[in-house]
Amino acid sequence: MSSVDIDGSALGSALQSILLCSDIVPGSDLSYEICKLLYLFHPLGQKMTQTPVKMAQFKPRKISVGDGPEEELVKQFEKQWKEDQVDHTICWTATVARIYGISSLALLQEDVDSSQPLDLDTLADKSISFNVFDPLNTAGSLVLNQNPNAMDFLKHGDIAVQGQRYHRSRTVVLLNEQPVYIAYMPAAFGFVGPSVYQRALYPMKTFIQTMLADDMVSRKVGLIIATLKMASSVVNAVMRAAAATKRAILKLGATDNVLSIAEGESISSLDLTNIDGPLEAARKHAVENTASACDMPASILKHESYAEGFGEGTEDAKAVAAYLDGIRTWMDRLYAFMDMVTQRRAWNKKFYKVIQEKYPESYGKKPYEQAFYEWSNSFTAEWPPLIQEPESEKVRVADTKLKACIALAQVLLPEMDPENKVAVIKFIEDTTNNMQEWFPVPLELDYDALKEYTPPEQQEQEEPAAPPPFSARDSVAAFLSSKDAGDLPHRVAKIEDWARRQRK
Repeated sequence: MSSVDIDGSALGSALQSILLCSDIVPGSDLSYEICKLLYLFHPLGQKMTQTPVKMAQFKPRKISVGDGPEEELVKQFEKQWKEDQVDHTICWTATVARIYGISSLALLQEDVDSSQPLDLDTLADKSISFNVFDPLNTAGSLVLNQNPNAMDFLKHGDIAVQGQRYHRSRTVVLLNEQPVYIAYMPAAFGFVGPSVYQRALYPMKTFIQTMLADDMVSRKVGLIIATLKMASSVVNAVMRAAAATKRAILKLGATDNVLSIAEGESISSLDLTNIDGPLEAARKHAVENTASACDMPASILKHESYAEGFGEGTEDAKAVAAYLDGIRTWMDRLYAFMDMVTQRRAWNKKFYKVIQEKYPESYGKKPYEQAFYEWSNSFTAEWPPLIQEPESEKVRVADTKLKACIALAQVLLPEMDPENKVAVIKFIEDTTNNMQEWFPVPLELDYDALKEYTPPEQQEQEEPAAPPPFSARDSVAAFLSSKDAGDLPHRVAKIEDWARRQRK
């Protein structure tokens, strides 16, 4: 094992012995041990593997269940998701896949043989555990078939851990990249996808070199250089003592002290004025080369702030958002598996009895399996957008929606029968209730009363001119403050009365 000698002290840490040895050249292979050391000790190791996954999971998904009591179903699902620590399990599974090139997630049940298919009906009755395996745990079972004519060519099957097999229905195998034919990856002990460190090993070595340069500069920046007059050829103990005393006084000198030196002598600090540029450039290039090697935006590794970028939608923020959307898509298989498990554990038979008691008309006689599959089939989970719209844009969108609703009412309501009028009004009510940021109190109308309501008969007057379309106005506030707003109910009533007389 190689070692680095600094100030006479031999440093033989594993990371230094790997990254500072001369054997590492562009294109060097990775081993399982090197990948583990890079993740544990390299300053960029975790940011290259786990940070993108955490950024993608920064905000939870929006869960909705269209067919069923949505509020109770979503609340129970999110409660079970949190109890099982699903987000943490998914994050670590994806991180391990990025570290080594492949990882496996397995579901274990108490007193159940892991080689048997997963029985979904027993998920809520037995204690379960989610285990995340790295390539060393599954070595030998995830080599992947290299026969191009085989059905399982470059595909995985059941996994085995220390001789114990796991049925495929219980596991999810996640690869960092697509496997390449007969490209063996030592880090993953098989013909699988490469680690994110595979192409970035050499620039990661360069990054460590820049850290050593920073350490050297920090130790030399306070060095004082004293140019003293040389003593005569005969140097005795008194002269040596005098020179030592002068150096000691120089070392102890501070602000408000006065130090005298002889003519021809000088005192200065070490000149490091020309070293900051090369050091900064070397560090910057090392980070950018590392980011390019693992195909990720360099801003993630540079500790740059994203608050302004995500808020305003700058080009750098858009590139990061596109990258994180790809990470979310890559993790879809993990979320699909966990959604299935969590639904079975959350919406169990005990929970269904509570729903039957609360909604006897809808679920009193409906079998559990039928209700569960109705809920499961209408289950959706959407990621929130990574780039948030500024407040000005949100106001503009809300204003446009409100104008469109009022324009729709102006055009359709006068010519409709009571049944369809109620449908239009219900559409407007649902639209405004979904704008909770602007209307925190929901609008609730009595539709039965609306169907039976008949406007009072009014005296015949000259038909009023149609008001200008609402879409031509500048804003909701402008419409509400105009004279047309106050006259609108009267005009609508007149049009309804005229249409009713025409039908007769």
